[in-house]
Parts: sequence; C-alpha cells; structure tokens
Amino acid sequence: MKKINLAVTGCQGRMGRQIIQSASMNKNFKVITLTENRKINKKIKGIRPSLNTEEAFEKVNVIIDFTIPKCTFEILKIATKLKKRVVIGTTGFSKEEEMKIKNYSKKIPILKAGNMSLGINLLMYLTEIASKSLGNKFLCKVFEAHHKLKKDHPSGTALMLGQGIAIGKKRNFYRIIGNKYLNKKNFPYGKKINFNSVRKGKIIGEHEVLFSSGKEIIKLNHEAFDRTLYSEGALTAAKWLMNKNAGFYSMRDLMNFK
Repeated sequence: MKKINLAVTGCQGRMGRQIIQSASMNKNFKVITLTENRKINKKIKGIRPSLNTEEAFEKVNVIIDFTIPKCTFEILKIATKLKKRVVIGTTGFSKEEEMKIKNYSKKIPILKAGNMSLGINLLMYLTEIASKSLGNKFLCKVFEAHHKLKKDHPSGTALMLGQGIAIGKKRNFYRIIGNKYLNKKNFPYGKKINFNSVRKGKIIGEHEVLFSSGKEIIKLNHEAFDRTLYSEGALTAAKWLMNKNAGFYSMRDLMNFK
C-alpha cells in the first residue's frame, strides 16, 4: 500500500508533537510537511517546519490540524484551493465559525471532532441515548478536567457531549447552554446544560456527563491515561478520509454509529 503523505499543522503544540511521533511509527503514513504560525529554525524528524502556504501543502494527501481557529481557517482556505483533505482537531470555534467550516466541506472532505478518542465518541453516542431515554424529568450537567496549560474552557469535548445531550432531547444546543464554571468544587444541575472546567497539573483528560432526577443520578464518564489515543484516533480519521468525497464528517461517521 502506498503511504499517505501527511501534513501536521501546529507541529510544536502538544498534539502536533504527539501526531508526528505516532505517524512515524505507523506504516500507513509519511510525514512530509510540518507547519507553524511562526518561523522555526530547527528541523523536526528531519523536516524544517514552514508557514501555512500553498507550497507547503502542495504534495500532501491529508492535513491534520490541531492549532487555533484563526490558523484553521488559514489552512482551510489553502486546502480548498488545492483540493486537500483536512482532519480538524482544533477546538474553540464559535457557532458562526462552525457554519463556515461546513461551507468549506462542500468543496473538500473534512472530518472534524472535538475529541479524536474512539472511547469519547462512544461516550457521546451513549450520552445521546441516555438523554433521549431519560427525558426532561432529569436535569443534567457536564464536568471536564485538563492540564493547567489548556486555554479554552469548556473543552471541545465537553461541548461535544453537551451537543449529545441536546440531540437526545431534540433541542437546539446553543439555546440550552447554561452556565460555564471554572475550577469550582461543586456546580449545580440545571434545566439548561451547566459546565464546569478544572485546569490543574498534567491531567490528560477527564469527562463526565451527569443526569439527576433528584432521586437518582446517572453518570457516564471517560478518563484518558495516554495522549497517544488522541493522535492514533486522528491518524485513523486521516486514513478513513482518504476514500471520501467532499463533505462534513465526524468520528461518528467513522465508527458507523446510526
């Protein structure tokens, strides 16, 4: 099988470095392009990082993007012109930016996920089922914890789980977002979805969805112990995307959840 030529953006970030490491051990991929939003003078795995340009992405098959929203749109603009596939793991997009990404997907294949873990995506699926089954008599909330250097909150994964709750209730997610707390020991349930984010230490990722009727509590949770589960999930997504036409995809599509 011919190797997939891969570009990794945000190559000096936590996820960028992990994807490079995982790809170097995966027989299906060859990393040929690394980019950052600033000039880097040193080589990484024999490759000198460049800025996001047409020349940088010209010979790649798939771009894996873990950066910031501003950079993601810079990359999507180039990828659309060059007809390149893009896997987006970047988080922190606004509602309007989410729609803008979907517009780009009319021209190129895009797989976007707030979390590339297969386990987390299963958790979202179970969240949808629980939300639908329990109905409006149960109030809900979402808890997440990450390392102290993570800037955005709630995490993209927490918001993804919130969307799972909304899907189950057949509600517009943006209309039922409740309060967003940071580093609270306790936070309330609500008719809307309340979120609490904790930032401390070197936590890789903890997520929990809770439903309460006042008489009982149902908890669905996931804890990550190894960051490679995210990079390996991103590579699985990149390989899967190779056979897809233009469109907007998620890990749910990859895992064939109905």
